[in-house]
Amino acid sequence: MGAALYRAFGTQAELDEQYDVERSVPDFTVYARHYTDESKLARHRLACRLDVPYGPTREEHLDIFPAAQRDAPILLFIHGGYWRMLSSKEFSCVAFGPVPAGVTVVVVNYALCPAVSIDEIVRQARAAVAWTFRHAPDFGGDPRRLFVSGHSAGGQLTAMCLNTEWDRDYGLPDDIVKGGLSISGVFDLQPIRYTLMQPLVQIDDGIVARNSPQRLRQRKTRSPFLFTVGGDEAAEFQRQTKDFLEHWQMSGNEGELLPQPGLNHFDAIYGLEDRRSDLWRALFRMMDLRPPAPGRN
Repeated sequence: MGAALYRAFGTQAELDEQYDVERSVPDFTVYARHYTDESKLARHRLACRLDVPYGPTREEHLDIFPAAQRDAPILLFIHGGYWRMLSSKEFSCVAFGPVPAGVTVVVVNYALCPAVSIDEIVRQARAAVAWTFRHAPDFGGDPRRLFVSGHSAGGQLTAMCLNTEWDRDYGLPDDIVKGGLSISGVFDLQPIRYTLMQPLVQIDDGIVARNSPQRLRQRKTRSPFLFTVGGDEAAEFQRQTKDFLEHWQMSGNEGELLPQPGLNHFDAIYGLEDRRSDLWRALFRMMDLRPPAPGRN
C-alpha cells in the first residue's frame, strides 16, 4: 500500500467522495434553486441596502438587511462555495429568520479563487467585519453586539475572523466579535488540495498553515462559538467540525455542537430562515436574545 494522502485516505477518489458536496445529494439543483428563489424573495420582502462597498476592490461589497428598530444586534453571514463560487446574492435568504426577530443581517460578498488566493479571501472577510463594526450606527446596528456566521468555506472564514488580533491589526477592540456560528465548516484545508477542487483553489503548504483554523493556535476569547453539521453529511465534515470544536475548547474557549439529524450539506443552513428550527433557537440563545413566537417571517 502506498502512503496516505491525508489521514487514512490514499487516493483522490476517496477524498472526492468526502469533499465533493454536490455529489453528496441526489440533485444539487434543488438546493441551488432554493437559495436563488428564496433570496430573491427576501430582497423583495425585506428592506435592504445592496452592494455597499467595504473595501477597495470590485468584489468587496455587502448587503444589509436592517431590523426595524435601531441599535439592533448584527449577524454577519459569510457564504460558502469552496472559495471558488457563489456570491452574497444567493444567500439573502438567511435574513428571513433574524430580521423579523429584531436582528440586522449583513451578507458579505468576496472575490473568488483562482482570481485571488484564500489568503486574500480571509483578508476580505476580516475587512468586512471591521467595516461592519465601524459603520454599524450608519444602518441602525449595535457594534457592541456583532456576531459572525458562515456556511462551509464560510465556516472557515468565520473561524479565522474569531481568531483575529483586532487591536493589533485593525486598531479595534479585541472583542468586537461577540460570537460565531459555523454551519458545515472546513477547518483543515490540507485535504482539499488533493481533491478535484485544487486546480481552482490552488492550495499550497503556506495556505494550509496560515488559513487552517485547526492548525492555528487559537487566541483566548470570551466569544462563544456554535457549531453545527448535518447528520447526513460526509463523515469528514462531521469529523472536521468535532475536531475543531475540541481544539477551540482546549484553547480555553466556549463552544457548543448542535446536531442536525437528517440534514445534508445544503439544507443544514435552512434553519436560519425558519424560526421553528433548532438552529434558529440555538443561535438566538447564543446571542442572548429571546426569539419571538414561531413563524417563518
